[in-house]
Amino acid sequence: MTADPDLLLEQARDWLAAGKGAAIATVVETWGSAPRQAGARLVVSSEAELFGSVSGGCVEGAVAAEALEAMKDGAPRLLTYGVSDDDAFAVGLACGGVIRVLVDPVGAPEGDGMPRADLDRLIAAGAAREAIGYEISLQDWRRRFVAPAEAPEAFAADKSGLVAEGERFLALQNPPLRLAIIGAAHIAQALAPMARIAGYDVSVIDPRGAFATEARFPGLTAGETLLTDWPDAALAQHGVDARTAVVCLTHDPKLDDPALKTALGSAAFYVGALGSTRTHSKRVERLVAAGLAQDAIDRLDAPVGLDIGAKTPAEIAIAVMGAMTLALRRPGGAS
Repeated sequence: MTADPDLLLEQARDWLAAGKGAAIATVVETWGSAPRQAGARLVVSSEAELFGSVSGGCVEGAVAAEALEAMKDGAPRLLTYGVSDDDAFAVGLACGGVIRVLVDPVGAPEGDGMPRADLDRLIAAGAAREAIGYEISLQDWRRRFVAPAEAPEAFAADKSGLVAEGERFLALQNPPLRLAIIGAAHIAQALAPMARIAGYDVSVIDPRGAFATEARFPGLTAGETLLTDWPDAALAQHGVDARTAVVCLTHDPKLDDPALKTALGSAAFYVGALGSTRTHSKRVERLVAAGLAQDAIDRLDAPVGLDIGAKTPAEIAIAVMGAMTLALRRPGGAS
């Protein structure tokens, strides 16, 4: 099974706390149509419990067997597996490939495996929404933490992989993507589930209680991800960082403008607002009058979304997801 990266690490910690052993298996390199990409993880307990996946089921049994041995001797292993065409087809691929997997025992009293302190540091970074990298030498198993400034392109692309001509593996741990939707309108009803499928933690913010209801937004929880506070207050509590997108959909300056002032003054990677070109011109006048700098206003994507001729709420939501993805994966790129 696949699982949230933070939950994988927490599961390893929980097994250790219960007196069990734990090992983390990580895909470090792939060729061909490998089922999982570099950075995919599987954690294994000393009782052969599995959480996560490195291949979608093709090689998990073999990896688990190696993990059990690694927990006994404390020695990491770098393994190579071929995925046959038949196995690849079984997990939804057209043809097979090859994967290399690093099996790393955690907290072993002897050996070169991951120190317990490193596991705790990674879990703490996840809880604090701190982007962090964990680099392991595949030659002598030395380790170090890597800040985003040391590998900006890798962090921006969310791309774990081999570095230093293949001698080291850099596992990236970015905070989960988040989307704050201002306005619980019809477009929001389409956008929220699309964003969840794309891996975003979604919050819908609207002080109008008749709109922001669990019946209209199944999967969101009142008071947690379905918020009826005023947008500026909700965003201040929610937090807006470089892994956050903010989309305003109300058409109402009383709601959109306070949210935009907060979002455009933050590190949000994408800020968009619904409305026609004429509506946007008036919005810009209000934002200038409110004291926002022109470079901040220029960050605003309005009318919101890629120009794909969208008409319906679902089509507009697709256009918004496209614009968000472009801003995330190709910062500064042309639509």
